[in-house]
Amino acid sequence: MTPKHIVSAAAIVLNDRNEILLIKGPKRGWEMPGGQGESLRDAAIRETREESGIEIEVTKFCGIFQNVGSSICNTLFLGKPVGGELTTTEESLEVGYFPVETALEMVHWGNFKERIELCLNEACHPFYIEFSIPLKDC
Repeated sequence: MTPKHIVSAAAIVLNDRNEILLIKGPKRGWEMPGGQGESLRDAAIRETREESGIEIEVTKFCGIFQNVGSSICNTLFLGKPVGGELTTTEESLEVGYFPVETALEMVHWGNFKERIELCLNEACHPFYIEFSIPLKDC
């Protein structure tokens, strides 16, 4: 039987003040916006708009984190805001831009902090990080 993978996309959005856009989800706390559905680039754009109210332009593909234990591939992009207004939703109880150091202190879920750090370090692009956590632990 061939394993089926979930492929998702997330955006690390930096504004002109070098602040990161974060959303606070009901399960994982502060994180970057992301999800799945259409092309990876389009998913990163749409999910950012839906979860934060911010319209973005994707500026760069950064890399992939693959959770081998749960068959999940998360693609990561850098983006910049081009419109919209910060808006909360059921998926994002709080949204905002935060200085990089502050944002990194706010993100606690799994390896999300490492994902942001690697996206901000262009010398590491493109990256591929493989790890294994069973879905029940995610």
